Amino acid sequence: MSETKVNSNFNKSTGLPRKRFYRARAHSNPLSDSHFPVPTSPIHVDYSLHYPQIFSSGQVGSARRIQFADIGCGFGGLLITLSTLFPDTLMIGMELRDKVTEYVKERILALRVSNPGQYQNVSVVRTNSMKYIPNYFEKGQLSKMFFLFPDPHFKEKNHRRRVISPHLLDEYAYALQVNGIIYTITDVEELGEWMKACLEDHPMFEPLTDEELKADPVVGLLSSATEEGQKVDRNGGQTFQAVFRRIGMADSVI
Repeated sequence: MSETKVNSNFNKSTGLPRKRFYRARAHSNPLSDSHFPVPTSPIHVDYSLHYPQIFSSGQVGSARRIQFADIGCGFGGLLITLSTLFPDTLMIGMELRDKVTEYVKERILALRVSNPGQYQNVSVVRTNSMKYIPNYFEKGQLSKMFFLFPDPHFKEKNHRRRVISPHLLDEYAYALQVNGIIYTITDVEELGEWMKACLEDHPMFEPLTDEELKADPVVGLLSSATEEGQKVDRNGGQTFQAVFRRIGMADSVI
């Protein structure tokens, strides 16, 4: 991530990039092939490119690893909020759209410049998370995964493109540590029911109790910290959440 350049793409008063210069199609086909570099395995992820103040140039295979992954992070609202809420936790957004990814990169760089010492623990990568989760994360590496307002893919023939599905949950369960949390939210009721049902039917996940949901400071951010959630709130819409815990084999009932 290179240094922020001052140009017309940035707001002069805030120093942040302007979204209108980074607009892209709302959704992309996750099954299509895209041309971007992909690490051959998690040990080949160059952390110094993402967290240059924490890792030396070319450093890979560090004992300190990414713990939060925002899948389809959009314009990065949740990541930016979590960065200061969990300043000692490395986190990354994974986004398929190139212009949106570039916006998040520039946003993070601008925030690092205007807030010295902050936002060093957050980054973004352009990739297809439906294909390459195992290339970025080792077994049991993550403590939180976020799937916020994903593409609903309404047509039944396109349900295979949904980012929450029975076979993809196998990969997410692999990347999540025991007691790690998976957070989902949508404003589409049918999709909300689909994601909840997929998680309920999977032997490696169990729902958080009402008490646990109330005690988790992240739950309230699922809608308030994201651009999509804020839009739903402005329009008086309803959201549907499903928050589940990764359990161990001894805890699961098959």
